[in-house]
Amino acid sequence: MVSLVLKPRTDDKRWTAARSSAPVFVLLSGWRVDADGTAHALLRCAGTRGGSARVTASAKAPDVAGAARVAFTLDVNVVLYPREG
Repeated sequence: MVSLVLKPRTDDKRWTAARSSAPVFVLLSGWRVDADGTAHALLRCAGTRGGSARVTASAKAPDVAGAARVAFTLDVNVVLYPREG
């Protein structure tokens, strides 16, 4: 598991959501935004296969209409541990 912590933004935008491009390799199992604007995501990596995924977090100003835009990107590579036997 990996814990991702995004500090509050200095502009007017706030963190709105996080998403994984390949949930089979990296699954977001938790997302929350604290009152101070800090966002927390829990990432679980696959244990049975290796691959890569892009985790993105979106942000937008609360009083502006329209979709949130990607403001953070994390590329994750999942590598299998060698098995004995």
